[in-house]
Amino acid sequence: MNTFHIPDMSCGHCKAIVEKAIKGLDPEAQINFDMETRRIALGSVVDTAIVQAALAEAGYPATPI
Repeated sequence: MNTFHIPDMSCGHCKAIVEKAIKGLDPEAQINFDMETRRIALGSVVDTAIVQAALAEAGYPATPI
């Protein structure tokens, strides 16, 4: 399980875009959103760098924490 901080994620629309970007890489990914802290916990077989690149491309750059 990896945790990412996504500072620009602040609403349901943002959440949907982040989820779509991740599920596009790994349809079986487990994503737990914490909108208050703007973090996600991600269980996925996809490499962290690939996830970061997909999120950045979707407009939501993320930092692993």
